[in-house]
Amino acid sequence: MTFGSDRGIRVTSTVTHRENRLSTIEWSSDHIQHRADWHSENGAPAPRIVTIADDRLSADRAYRRIKAGEALLWRGDYNNGRQLLAALGRRADRTRTKQPPSGDLGALYQHERARKRARANVLGNLLIQLDADNHLDLPRAPDVRAACTAAYGRAGAARIVTFSELLGVLGAYRWQQQGVEVPALGARIHPGYGVFSPTRSEYVDLVADAPLDPEVRTAFDLGTGTGVLAALLAQRGVSEVVATDITTRAIRCAKDNAERLGYSGVIAVTGPALYPPGRADLVVCNPPWLPGVPTSDLERGVYDHDQSMLTDFVHGLRAHLMPRGEAWLVLSDLAELLGLRAADYIPRLLDDAGLSVMGKLTTRPRHPRATDRDDPLAVARTAETTSLWRLRPR
Repeated sequence: MTFGSDRGIRVTSTVTHRENRLSTIEWSSDHIQHRADWHSENGAPAPRIVTIADDRLSADRAYRRIKAGEALLWRGDYNNGRQLLAALGRRADRTRTKQPPSGDLGALYQHERARKRARANVLGNLLIQLDADNHLDLPRAPDVRAACTAAYGRAGAARIVTFSELLGVLGAYRWQQQGVEVPALGARIHPGYGVFSPTRSEYVDLVADAPLDPEVRTAFDLGTGTGVLAALLAQRGVSEVVATDITTRAIRCAKDNAERLGYSGVIAVTGPALYPPGRADLVVCNPPWLPGVPTSDLERGVYDHDQSMLTDFVHGLRAHLMPRGEAWLVLSDLAELLGLRAADYIPRLLDDAGLSVMGKLTTRPRHPRATDRDDPLAVARTAETTSLWRLRPR
């Protein structure tokens, strides 16, 4: 990595690449040696050119330098840095790209995702440095130590992250502290950083309303996330729930919520795996709804790479259901509406796995984006339905 200079600030640096795609950045400024680890939640490599920047840098100049390939390590006022980040976002939004025809929803979706990725790439070039104790040493900076420790763990060394990632960490920490009200549960769920929040209540309501055999004693909740569906099953009287996930953040979050709700004696959280050992009377899975490659822990709740989780869930059911057991697949049809998945894909997948559909509960989304007419994908979002498929081996 090369550090540039701004208004007489002279900086040199070297980057030492370590295991797990980490980099250590070392530089000197005013004859003082500095060292920090590079950290990116989406796995972005350390930028090749970095310039120290402060309050003297205008948004136009910052944007031009970023577009020219520089990243900016912010050493100015914290609030001014936030304003600069917002200004960079506005400039990125003004970049015009050719939009596909409105009737081609699949192309529109890919266009929107590419546009958001390009915007994120611009914002991801404004950087900040956290000290070894997760302290942010900038004028008027808030105390970010608790939020960063909750998201990243204890550092032990200084690290450089993007300013936008830090704001995401702070926002997630507020949600974690306050919790999200889940009406079907009659309680609050506390999502951790990088864990998909249960703000879309329709899939929770489907699990709350689905007919549950009173003989069901054991259940698996696959891809539990915050543990909201595991908690709902425990509330409905299932005496033994095993919840699984593939990320350590989700496992930790689900355990925390089970304890908060008083279900730690009923819900066992394990992983990283999709299926736990053994069989259950009921297996529930709410896989990511869109085929695609996730770029962070949070996106794992949205994008299912090669639809592997959906496929592994379906093909693993026969080996993990008790005789006369039942499975619930909770899934939106947004992928079908966008042309990302064939309309007959799920029926064929279920048939190939030797599963019968006992019934299907369907509801409409109620989140704000479902009624946002300014959304380029409004046609698909207003037609979207979420279904709970009741499955049983033939």
